[in-house]
Amino acid sequence: MKFENLITSTQELRELVGEPGVIARDKQIDFIDQHCATIIKASPMLMLATTNAKGQTDVSPRGDAPGFVQVLDSKHLAIPERTGNNRVDSLTNILERPNSVGLLFMVPGILESLRVNGTAQIVRDSAVLESFAVQDKIPRFVIVLRVSEAFVHCGKAFKRSKLWEPTTWANAKDFPSRGAMFLAHADVTDLTSEEGDAILEEDYRNGLY
Repeated sequence: MKFENLITSTQELRELVGEPGVIARDKQIDFIDQHCATIIKASPMLMLATTNAKGQTDVSPRGDAPGFVQVLDSKHLAIPERTGNNRVDSLTNILERPNSVGLLFMVPGILESLRVNGTAQIVRDSAVLESFAVQDKIPRFVIVLRVSEAFVHCGKAFKRSKLWEPTTWANAKDFPSRGAMFLAHADVTDLTSEEGDAILEEDYRNGLY
C-alpha cells in the first residue's frame, strides 16, 4: 500500500506536534521508586516488548496474581516465565537483543499505567525460581530486568477506550470460538472447532503453572 503524505523526519514531526511540557519531558527516572513499586505490586498484567537481531519487535502478555512481578531492588525487576506454548519468542529475542526490552504494567480500574525499559537476563538460579512457586510448581525461567527508564504514562488511552468499564466489554458469543481461530491460523483442517476448544480448555485448566 502506497501513501503520499508521510512524516519522514523528527524535525517535521516536532513542527506538527510541538514540544512536550516540562513534566512529560522530565518525568522518567532510571530506578524503581515507591510510586512505581506500588503500581507493580498491584498489577496482574503487563505487556512485554522485545526485539530480535533483525530489529523485528514482538509484544507478549504476562499475567498472574497481583504482585507476581518482584521488585528485587531499585534497579531490578523479576518476572516469572510460566508454562507456555514453547515458542519462546520473547526469550529468544532477549538473548539476541537483551538491551531492547520494554514493559507496560496495567492495573484494572486505574487509568495510569507504568512503562519500564531496560536490559534483561534469563535467570535460572534456584533461590530465585523457588521464590515464584505457585501450587508447588516453580517457573522454568525468570526474566530479570535492569531498569534504565521508568515513568508513569497518562491515562488518556484508557479513558478514551473505556477499557475498565464493564459496560463496554465484548460478548464472547459475538466472536468465533477460540478453537476456530487457533485452528484457522495454524491451517489445521483435521480437527473441528469444538475439538480445538476442548484442547485449549484442557490446557487452560491444567497448564497454567
